[in-house]
Amino acid sequence: MANGGIQLLGFSLAFFGVIGLIVSTTMTEWKMSSYAGDNIITAQALYVGLWQSCVHQSTGQLQCKIEDSLLKLPVEIQAARGFMLAGIFLGAIAILVAMVGMKCTKCLSEDMQTKSKVALTGGPSHGFGVSFAGISAFVATIWYGENVRQQFYDPMTPTNAKYEFGKALYIGWGAAALSIIGGSMLSCTCGSKSSTEKAPRYPASRPGPAKQAGSGYV
Repeated sequence: MANGGIQLLGFSLAFFGVIGLIVSTTMTEWKMSSYAGDNIITAQALYVGLWQSCVHQSTGQLQCKIEDSLLKLPVEIQAARGFMLAGIFLGAIAILVAMVGMKCTKCLSEDMQTKSKVALTGGPSHGFGVSFAGISAFVATIWYGENVRQQFYDPMTPTNAKYEFGKALYIGWGAAALSIIGGSMLSCTCGSKSSTEKAPRYPASRPGPAKQAGSGYV
């Protein structure tokens, strides 16, 4: 029973982790304009994401521009796109396939032998897939965040061109942590045999005592 609870908890963490990766990837606020320096009051705020950049005017007007060219983008944005999309794709597939071998799902419930085989052979690989999705997100967000930090502390960077961490980075870090923890829990629980498979339901029949020679009627 405890094994099934841990399995369900790991699946829930992995599911919300992949959802968080999707939200973080689609958000615009990967980095936002910094208010450090003497000019605290500004007329506009700039938000930069993986797919588009937005300018928020002091009047409340919001204008966004989609990045048209891929080759003109900085290296950290191209790498972040690749790592985040790869993590989402692999994590989503791993979660969908892991649902088949879970004890609390009805998929393949009419064939418990096949269901148990799927759980035993595929459980660790599914958990590794979700964990790899979290690791990919960690690489993307840390790489992007480190670049923002270096440009912020670079003395050659103008004050009005400095950026700070956006909300998407924090959501990405949290989602990556959930994916790694949930994937690790799935790897530990999905591959373990259930207690019903340890021993056969009915003991093997034993041969009866041999008949004595010469017994019978004359």
